[in-house]
Amino acid sequence: MWLWNSPMRRRGNFVLGLALVFAAGCRAPLPNIPQVIVLGIDGMDPGFVERHWDSLPNLARLRDRGSFQRLATTTPPQSPVAWSSFITGLDPDEHGIYDFVHRDAASMRPFSSMSQTVAPGFVLPLGPYQLPLSGAKVVSLRRGKAFWQTLAERGIPVTVVRMPTNYPPLMAGRALAGMGTPDLRGTLGTFTFYTDDPEELTRSVSGGRIVKVDVENGRVVVPLQGPPNSLRRDATYSSVNLTVEVDPKNPAALVQMGGGATVLRQGEWSDWLTADFPLIPHVTSVRGMFRLFAKQLQPRFQLYVSAVNIDPESPALPVAEPASWGRAIARESGRYYTMGTPEDTSALRQGVFSLPEFLSQTRLVFEDERRLLRYSLAHFDWGLLFFYFSAIDQNSHMLWGKHDAELLEVYRAVDQCVGEVVARAPGAELIVLSDHGFSTYERSVHLNAWLRDRGFLTLKTAAGDDTTMESLDWSSTEAYAVGLNGLYLNLRGRQRSAALLQNLREQLLAFRDPVNGRQVVEAVYGTKPSRENAAVAPDLIVGYSPGYRASWQTGLGGTPAAELEDNTDAWIADHCINSVDVPGVLFTNRGPEPASVRLQDVTGRVLRLFLAPHERR
Repeated sequence: MWLWNSPMRRRGNFVLGLALVFAAGCRAPLPNIPQVIVLGIDGMDPGFVERHWDSLPNLARLRDRGSFQRLATTTPPQSPVAWSSFITGLDPDEHGIYDFVHRDAASMRPFSSMSQTVAPGFVLPLGPYQLPLSGAKVVSLRRGKAFWQTLAERGIPVTVVRMPTNYPPLMAGRALAGMGTPDLRGTLGTFTFYTDDPEELTRSVSGGRIVKVDVENGRVVVPLQGPPNSLRRDATYSSVNLTVEVDPKNPAALVQMGGGATVLRQGEWSDWLTADFPLIPHVTSVRGMFRLFAKQLQPRFQLYVSAVNIDPESPALPVAEPASWGRAIARESGRYYTMGTPEDTSALRQGVFSLPEFLSQTRLVFEDERRLLRYSLAHFDWGLLFFYFSAIDQNSHMLWGKHDAELLEVYRAVDQCVGEVVARAPGAELIVLSDHGFSTYERSVHLNAWLRDRGFLTLKTAAGDDTTMESLDWSSTEAYAVGLNGLYLNLRGRQRSAALLQNLREQLLAFRDPVNGRQVVEAVYGTKPSRENAAVAPDLIVGYSPGYRASWQTGLGGTPAAELEDNTDAWIADHCINSVDVPGVLFTNRGPEPASVRLQDVTGRVLRLFLAPHERR
């Protein structure tokens, strides 16, 4: 099996399983308060499940005893959009999350759609430092009321573990933040790769940093960057040094930092290590945690350091509500990834990881998730438990269609967890759902280049390989693209034009790939945002045909030279296409569901399990 295959782990799982079954027999729900467990499995695809029923016995049993069907996802079918709809029961036009990336209507710069940090209102300058006189805060950009807030207000116990776009976690019941939670640097994940390869240079890459180091007499000191120092005017990164001494005879190394040390063999992962990053020397610091992977120690030196995660035992940013609950989990069950999307797909895409090394890292993430699940089940009596799995989604991006055997092992590991939930809470109402399915990603669409070539977008200079929005000629540009599905009209000095929208829609639907004649865009949708969301809403949402997706450059407003090119990236599958082509899944252990169900409809079902009709507001 994919995980938990050592004799020690098997014995530990057996003992823990007995304990959970025994505990289930000793607890009873409060009168009139049901047990409801919702498992959110990001990216679980109905077609893949149907092709592998024999390998997924717990899901098959759930289908046979309850129900299974396709679940209509949101438009666009992106995880922040879909989970925001599940959280609120609202469409994107109402909750205001349309993409991973939105654009600022004033500056035209892209920004994360999920949350933003508001700097302190007042600071005291002191030499190179600036001391805050009021606190900074992180705010969610999602509108609408979360369904578990409604439950918590009525005294129903709720536990929400790693719900996407719940950062910072809402003050309702108990919660661990999920997708959108940054690393300690404030990014969505930045790895560091140290190497003495003579052909390598220190440089930034997408999702990480490559750092050239020199090994002298088997010893190397590597600077590990922590967060930008918000107490300094220049916001320089705080850092600590790791000293690595490589054994001259064996492929192993001693890693020292501060007062701690660990021994790491080549090809081995470390446990969680902590570091205190100084903000003001000898006065204040911020603690983070990370993992090391000794990719190679001899003859070359290659050391991978994960993104520095927020330490749940000493959180510098809000990752749990209440914070004491996050600390209790870490103390009792062990530290866990707090970053919202911890699988390091960037390291594989940049060639730092081989595919087996990437799979080993995703197993570590899943081990953390499974421990969190078991802890949550052991402390769940009644009310609502929501638990989220990221493994299928992140592995599908890198495995879909080419490495089905490896992907099936990930599905099987999640299927085992479904079985554990059923055994632990046999009387609970169980709902298993996913936010979307998957498709191949064969060709990249540079949508701004397409707009340029048809006269909708004008550049100040000739297009290069990575021309950005900063070089657009706004006086003559009518439309531009930012994000993975959004298309915006340029309204500087103009009125929103129905004729322009119709022209764009017709030409997009007529767009054919010159290489194979296939239709590139399958559907185009308009938006009708609420007044509060009008500033961030795209004017059109582009539903690409299966096999096509907006390019990475398009996501940030780039305008490369070509309109289309082959996808040669390690990221080989996606779901940011026409929503009808990538439905999610819905399993329940109670009776048949209506023939057609949307993700937002499940929100209402959960509320109906707890509340009388007049309370479901």
